[in-house]
Amino acid sequence: MWHRVVYICFAAFLCCSCQGNRQGAASLEGDTLTLHYAQLLTIVDYEGYSVASISDPWNKGRMLHEYVLVPKDAEVPDHLSKATVVRTPVSKALIYTAVHSALVIELGAGKQIGGVCDFQYIHSPYIIEGVKQGSIRDCGDAMSPDLERIIDLDPDIVMLSPFENSGGYGRVEELGMPIVECADYMETSALGRAEWMKFYGRLFGVGDEADKLFDKVDEDYRLMKAKAADAPEKPTVIADMKLGSVWYVPGGQSTQGRLWADANAAYPYADDTHSGSLALSFEAVFDKAGESDIWVIRYNQPTPLTYRQLAADYHGNAEMKAYKQRNVYGCNTAYTPFYEETPFHPDRLLSDFIQICHPEIDLGGLKYYERLSE
Repeated sequence: MWHRVVYICFAAFLCCSCQGNRQGAASLEGDTLTLHYAQLLTIVDYEGYSVASISDPWNKGRMLHEYVLVPKDAEVPDHLSKATVVRTPVSKALIYTAVHSALVIELGAGKQIGGVCDFQYIHSPYIIEGVKQGSIRDCGDAMSPDLERIIDLDPDIVMLSPFENSGGYGRVEELGMPIVECADYMETSALGRAEWMKFYGRLFGVGDEADKLFDKVDEDYRLMKAKAADAPEKPTVIADMKLGSVWYVPGGQSTQGRLWADANAAYPYADDTHSGSLALSFEAVFDKAGESDIWVIRYNQPTPLTYRQLAADYHGNAEMKAYKQRNVYGCNTAYTPFYEETPFHPDRLLSDFIQICHPEIDLGGLKYYERLSE
């Protein structure tokens, strides 16, 4: 049962599908914001407005969406009338995903969150208290939100994450509210995804804060990567575990796969070209990665995962080298803000990975993972 909750949490912080391609917003000369890592996002500043263009992750060369950010006290130029216009700073947003809610709060714009979806999976004390006090509306399940609550909330924007070929956003699209497609999760580098905070910060009028936060994340990440590069050993690592009949292994070009490389660890699937997950059998993973020195597992359940439970869940787990050597680490996403924090703080996740792989490097202790108990 707990693995189904993991899937729901993961789906909640991703969400729905591609919306209409609204493009051709800008034709004048502007100043392009320098983005060092993000491949799917472009931001151009013009006099009186900005244009954010999102490339379609699933159709190379096509535009997923284009947004024109216009201050509330400014007029919308005529040549932008067919684009998706967002008045900034946004006063009241409906945010489907816990990860984007957490970022907005960290940037100091929490009061501009009017509603959330999938409230039961949110760890943020700010959101929990806001829903309790009524200042933040619980708009139900992200896959089937409460339309009446959304209409009553009347948000300036709806922030959600697109999926390929999901058929659109249902009746939410008919409400006429700008839908901001948060495709950051499709970036193939951790810092590339984190850099999207520059776009989200500009939506809420905290662009400077977002720029400074990203600069700090980038600096910390690069400093830790350099420390790991000097480590004398390079252990092999395998991630997650079999759920049902399938073991979803991070692809070699996934953000997690590349994080292992930056942690100076050997990942058995490093040569794989997929940026998503690989659906494999236990036997296939065991043959390729059963001798890995370290095993890290994300899970969601009321109590900590133990070696005894891991073996009881599937007998093959006890044959993994890391299991036999008691070198398995777990992250219980039911109690840690893993999904809320790590997308925009890959530096924190890299810190955990480095300390797990290279215990001699002290970075202040583990934040998300802990070694399994018996």
